[in-house]
Amino acid sequence: MVAVLFIVFVVALAIGVPVAFSLGLASVAYMLGSHIQMINFAQYFFKGLDSFTLLCIPGFTFAGNLMNQGGISDKLLDFADALVGHITGGLAYANVLASMVFAGISGTALSDTVALGGVEIPMMVNQGYDVPFSVAITAASSCLGPIIPPSITLIVYASITNVSVSKLFIGSVIPGLLLVVCLMGYALVYAKRNNLPAHEKMPAKEVAKTFKSSIWALLMPIIILGGIFGGIFTATEAAAVAVVYALIVSLFIYKDTKWSELPASFVEASVSTATIMVMVGLSKASSYVVVTSGLPALLLDTFSSLTESRVLILLLLNLLFLIIGMLMEANAAIIMMTPILMPLLTLYGINPLMFGIVMSFNLCIGLVTPPVGLCLLLSNQIGETSLSKSLKALMPLLLISIVVLLLITYVDPLTTWLPSLLKK
Repeated sequence: MVAVLFIVFVVALAIGVPVAFSLGLASVAYMLGSHIQMINFAQYFFKGLDSFTLLCIPGFTFAGNLMNQGGISDKLLDFADALVGHITGGLAYANVLASMVFAGISGTALSDTVALGGVEIPMMVNQGYDVPFSVAITAASSCLGPIIPPSITLIVYASITNVSVSKLFIGSVIPGLLLVVCLMGYALVYAKRNNLPAHEKMPAKEVAKTFKSSIWALLMPIIILGGIFGGIFTATEAAAVAVVYALIVSLFIYKDTKWSELPASFVEASVSTATIMVMVGLSKASSYVVVTSGLPALLLDTFSSLTESRVLILLLLNLLFLIIGMLMEANAAIIMMTPILMPLLTLYGINPLMFGIVMSFNLCIGLVTPPVGLCLLLSNQIGETSLSKSLKALMPLLLISIVVLLLITYVDPLTTWLPSLLKK
């Protein structure tokens, strides 16, 4: 019957059925041919949705939508440019810095690409930057969205594994900052080699003026992380705080959102939330079927027969997710693979918190790797250049991301030290 589960899943994927629904169809097919009653599917589907953690998703999604509207992306980029634009290649650094701050608002890579890429790429090109490099640095930095909290990907992982979403958020801070430093380091080297342009240093008054106009956007991730890290509120409560804050800033301070635009934001957030919720519900029902089928035990036996080395197992898992990330959306991959791999983590003594951050980071790399590579494709479309040229410019940034991935995989404190300081 395990073969039936696998065959139905592969066939459904081949004909274009989304991953979550492919899992659901395969599970139903397995249940019809076994002793499992169909009522269990509905019960586990509801059980998957009955999670306090999942309340983060509509909150952060709606807050992100509100902060995405109007000129928020322009304000962030202007401030970053005011800080570092006078350095050779300054716009490349500003690109990465703006993405870092925006990641703390949106929690998704595509939002970053859409909101910032449309401003960053034309600005860089107009100032004499190479188009493929502009596309590459924009695509690579947009991957910070699912890494730096609040991350929708980590929320989904937390809902499946019962790992604290607050600790996942805090644990992802160092990996996110490490990637920021490495991307900016490469931009520095590239800028020096190619003599990239820079504008004159802004007067202190202009920098202060730019900071003043951006302060409310910059405070949002500080409030979210500060509240969670300080034990003031949980991640779910932080989502509610983010919504209230975003409403106040958008409606009364920046005034770039009208009351008449709120229903559209509600609908957009509702659709995004419903999509993820259906995926999570189907995942819970499917994981019950998958465990019952004995597939995790089969996978466990296969891996344990290959090696007993934790180091090698982690390397194999990273290779597996690098491949999956090229073909599949990150949330769908987490929903499909996490229930199957949990026994493996237990056997090899792999910290679920560390693994969740590593898996999320790994799958983010897939956002800029073909054939899916949505952030790369979208950035390339904005830059209106050859995909092959953009991919060539992206290769050093991909290698840097993989090096950071290996660091957080094998140096546990990079993901576990900060969560260990979190108040209980």
